[in-house]
Amino acid sequence: MASAVTEPIETRLFINGEFRDSSNKQTFDVVYPYTKEVVAQVQEATAQDVDDAVAAAGAAFPAWRDLSIEKRGSYMQTLSQLILESNAELAKLETLSVGRPISAFFDGGLAAEYFSYFSTAAWSAQGTASLNTPDQLSMTVRQPYGVVGLIIPWNFPLAMFAGKIAPAIAAGNTVVLKSSEKAPLTSLYVAKLIKKAGFPPGVINIISGHGEPAGTALASHMKVRCLSFTGSSITGQKIQAAAAKSNLKHVLMELGGKSPAIVFGDADLDSAAAQTQFSIQFNSGQICTANSRIYVHESVAQEFTKLFREKFGAVTIGDPLDPTTSHGPQIDVKQYERIKEYLAIGEKDGKLTLGGDANDGYFVKPTIFEGVPTDSRLMREEVFGPVVTITPFSTEAEVIEKANDTEFGLYASVFTKDLDRAVRLAKALDAGTVGVNCTSPTGAKDGAFGGYKMSGTGREGLLYSLDSFLETKSIVIKTSRL
Repeated sequence: MASAVTEPIETRLFINGEFRDSSNKQTFDVVYPYTKEVVAQVQEATAQDVDDAVAAAGAAFPAWRDLSIEKRGSYMQTLSQLILESNAELAKLETLSVGRPISAFFDGGLAAEYFSYFSTAAWSAQGTASLNTPDQLSMTVRQPYGVVGLIIPWNFPLAMFAGKIAPAIAAGNTVVLKSSEKAPLTSLYVAKLIKKAGFPPGVINIISGHGEPAGTALASHMKVRCLSFTGSSITGQKIQAAAAKSNLKHVLMELGGKSPAIVFGDADLDSAAAQTQFSIQFNSGQICTANSRIYVHESVAQEFTKLFREKFGAVTIGDPLDPTTSHGPQIDVKQYERIKEYLAIGEKDGKLTLGGDANDGYFVKPTIFEGVPTDSRLMREEVFGPVVTITPFSTEAEVIEKANDTEFGLYASVFTKDLDRAVRLAKALDAGTVGVNCTSPTGAKDGAFGGYKMSGTGREGLLYSLDSFLETKSIVIKTSRL
């Protein structure tokens, strides 16, 4: 399937403005989930390669920090345009890596938008000034950290690439980004565009590799002052520990979820069913905000479940490169086998009423379980697949307690026409985002995105990401009286 790509696939590391092999020449395979064909053998970064990338970023930092916002922005605007021009090629590479249907590719436009927006956003990095203390002018200013480490996941690699790099470099930092070993191809393709855009060497460094050793080396590196990670909560705990044991670097994390959707009796059931089924089916359920738990008021539970089942099961399973395909495979055998374990748990603890293993490659059909008790692992752990539980409830207090009975808190949804109830639930639910009459992936680009509890620390978004990559410094100037 590599023939679907018209340009040679870049597989090398991008360090200090040049492409190069890893220090030990070792590679890892990138496999197309649909055919299981190896589409690329990518150079795997070692701890030495991480050292080299951090050194390059450190050397480039002073000059990049001191550039004007306009000059930094001009590079970013050029890159934005180059990404738009490469949209078709990026779509194919992402599909070959992840297995998400090419018809669902939106990432190129979003990545270009990130670089375009943040090309001028640094003007908002403002401080304060005060004359409140006698004989003193005090000020605060916002300054970049220096070298920033970025670690992105495999489910939306291009969007995550841009969403982290753009604000970090706009703030004046230089970066070392590690892509996921499952989906490194679009990151390396954009590295070619970064070089073409003329970015100074060392400002953006792209490495490919596994969590061990590359991710660990980046998280524990003494010259990295800030690190942003998106991925599983388990990996996030390891990164937090590595950061604390090294130089206590500033860590931002967007982690897992077990997002509830709550449907009341007065809701628009057809709309609620359409939105909630898309949330858990999109990208074959491989999305952290997917509403994997649905609670429906007992008065409409039967009607809603019928509507949901009809919409959820109406997918076209097949080759993700085929524009008519709407449901792709899980990304690899590890993820497929993980989901099968949860299917077995669901059949043991509850009742399978739709879907299950497709017994065809890595495909899992859109799957519904009912009658699953609250203490089941299926209700408490992130499956990261197209698997949902539907549970009836009777009272508002009951459903709030059930929805919050989790260590996750990324996204929650409420479907009701009662505004007072919507406000009560939005306040009561433990989630970084609450959708009212909408659910994930619905969000506001200028809103704050992040989680409560084990779903993360810090916030991302057009108006929030820049702040994550800036430190606050106080300056005190002694003044004399006349």
